[in-house]
Amino acid sequence: MNMPIFRTFAQASALALALSACASTGASSDPDQNMAATTAATSSFTDMRTTTHRDGDDLLTAGLGLDGLRAMTPPTFADPAHPTAVELRRRAIWGNWRGIADLAPGGGYGELFGSTARVPGREYSAFARVDGARQPHRVLVQVPDDFDAGKRCVVVTASSGSRGVYGSIAVAGAWGLPKGCAVAYTDKGAGTDYFDLDSGQGVSADGTIAFAGAAELGFAPDAPATGSGDGQVRGVAVKHAHSQDNPEADWGRHVRQAAQFALQALDQARPDDAPFTFDDTRVIAVGISNGGGAVLRAAELDDGDSDADWLDAVVAGEPNIDAEGGRSLYDFATEAGLLMPCALLDPALAPLSQPPLAAQVEAIGLARCGSLRSNGLVEGADAGAQAVDAHRRLNASGWSDEALRAGAASAGFDLWRAIAVTYASAYGRHAPGEHPCGFDFAALDGNFAPRRAGDAERAAWWADGSGIPPGAGVGIAETPNAAPDPHFFGLRCLRDLWTGDGAGAERVRKGVAEVRASAPRAGLPVVVIHGTDDGLVPMAFSSQPYVAMARAAGRDVRYWQVRHAQHFDAFLGLPDYAARYVPLLPYVYAALDRVDAHLDGNAALPADAVIATMPRGPGKPLTPAHLAMPQE
Repeated sequence: MNMPIFRTFAQASALALALSACASTGASSDPDQNMAATTAATSSFTDMRTTTHRDGDDLLTAGLGLDGLRAMTPPTFADPAHPTAVELRRRAIWGNWRGIADLAPGGGYGELFGSTARVPGREYSAFARVDGARQPHRVLVQVPDDFDAGKRCVVVTASSGSRGVYGSIAVAGAWGLPKGCAVAYTDKGAGTDYFDLDSGQGVSADGTIAFAGAAELGFAPDAPATGSGDGQVRGVAVKHAHSQDNPEADWGRHVRQAAQFALQALDQARPDDAPFTFDDTRVIAVGISNGGGAVLRAAELDDGDSDADWLDAVVAGEPNIDAEGGRSLYDFATEAGLLMPCALLDPALAPLSQPPLAAQVEAIGLARCGSLRSNGLVEGADAGAQAVDAHRRLNASGWSDEALRAGAASAGFDLWRAIAVTYASAYGRHAPGEHPCGFDFAALDGNFAPRRAGDAERAAWWADGSGIPPGAGVGIAETPNAAPDPHFFGLRCLRDLWTGDGAGAERVRKGVAEVRASAPRAGLPVVVIHGTDDGLVPMAFSSQPYVAMARAAGRDVRYWQVRHAQHFDAFLGLPDYAARYVPLLPYVYAALDRVDAHLDGNAALPADAVIATMPRGPGKPLTPAHLAMPQE
C-alpha cells in the first residue's frame, strides 16, 4: 500500500481528537474497588454490573479532577498488555472529556460554564438489545450519592459521533451529576467494542479483552474469522461499521432503553424511594452531534404504550439529523470528501481556520484539483480555476462559506473519508470484508499495509478509540492507488454509492432512508442549538430543515443559532480556533437550565435566538461578553 501524503503520527492523533468530538467506552468492574456484578437480568439487559466510585475516584472525572483532565498524556496502565477495568475506565473518561470540551486555561470551562466537581456514587452498566438487533448496545447509569430524591430526575444521553458509552460525559454528566440527577448513557450501537479478527478477541463488559465464547462481548461478528495459521491478516471489525444492524435506525430506541435501565438502576440504588417510574421521575434527554440526532429520534417515540410520555424534554446540540428538506450525512460527507480539499484553495475562502500540517493540506488540495479535472468533476485550466469551480459547486449544493472555512479541519484530518467508509458499511449492513469499495480496518505497518495487532494495542482500543478509525492503532486499509492523490478513487467509489446505480448503491440508500427523522411527540419541549459556522454537520442540512419540518407538523421547537460556533469545542485548544470561534457547550448547558426551570414551573421555554457572539481574538481569555448568552 502506498503511503498517504498526510498520514503521520501527528495527524492520526489529531484525527482521533476530531473523531472523538464527533464519537469511546463503557462501565468498569474490579473486585478491589468494591465492584460486584449483580445477578439481576431481564430479557433486554444482560451482564449487569455495579461499580462504586468514591475515595479518590468519582463519577464525573474518575478522580482526575480538572488538572488531571488537562494533562497532555493519558493515564497510564501498570501492565500495558493487561490493563485493569479501573485503569481502562479512568483513561476512557480522560479521552472523552478531552475529545468533547475545551479544557484549556482561558477557555472558560469550570469558570464561566461547566463543572468537573467530584461526585461520588455508583455506576450500573449492562448490555442492552433492541428487538431484532444482532448486536447489543451498552447502557450505563451513574447515580450520585447525593441523588435528589425529592426531584427524582434522570438525564438520558447518547454518545456523540461513534464514541463508546462515556462519550457524552462532558455534556450530560457535567450538567446532571452536580445537580443530584442520575445520568443514563448509551453508545447507541456504535462505540469502541472492536473485534480482532486475527485473534478472535473482543471487548467484554468491563472493557477488558476476552476471547469470543469466553465472555459476553460488546461486539462479536456473527461468524468471526480467527487466525488459522495461514499468515493471512484479516484485520479489525468495528461495531458501527460491521454490526449489520444499521444502528442509526434505532438511535431513538437506544435512548429510551437507556432511560428504562435508569429506572431499574434507581430501584436498586435507592430502594427506600422505589419504585421509580416514568410517571414520577423527570427524564430530560440531551446530546450533541450524533447524540443530538439520537435524542431527537427519541423525541418521536409515541407508540401508544404505557410509556408514551416517558420523556419530559429534549435538548439537542449541533444534531446530525436527516429530515425532510435536508441532506443526509452520507450525501454531504462524500461530496465534501471529494470537492472540499480543492475548493479550500480558492482565495475567496481565506482566512481559513487551518488544522496543523497546513502545508500538507495544500498539497492534497492541489492534487485533488487535478484528479477532479481529469475525471470531469470540475472545470478550469489550472488549479486556481479548478478551486474556484469546486467552491462554486459546494455553494450551489448548500455549503456556506462559513461552513467551508471551518470544514478545513475535517478535510485536512481526512475525516470525510473516515466517516464515509464507516457509514457506507453501516448503511449497507455489510459484514467484515464485504465493503463495496474494498475498504477494511486493520493495524498498519510503517508502509501502511495491514498487520496483526499487538496485545498492548488491542488492550487499549476500548479506552482510546473513537469508534471510527483511524485512531487507537487501527487504520483504514484500501487498495493502493498512485500518488499524488492516492485516496481519490476510493472516495469516488464512496460517492457513487450515493449517486450511482448497482446493488451496493441501493443498499446504502436503503440504509439512509431508514434513518429519516419525523416530528417529535406533540407537547414535548424541544430545544435545538447549532453553530452557524459548523463545518462538519452544517445547520443548513440538519437542524434548520428539522426545525422547519417539526414546526410544519405543529410542534413547538425552540431554536438557538450561535454565531461563530463550529462543531468541535475541543479544537478551541488550538490558538487559531480559540481566536475565531466560541464554544457550543455553554449554550447546551444554558438550554438545559431553562428547560429544567420550565418543567419546575418557574420559567418559560427559551425563545428563538440568533446569538450574536463575539470571537475573543488571539491570546485573550473567554468572557461572558464573548458568549452573549440569551436572557430570555
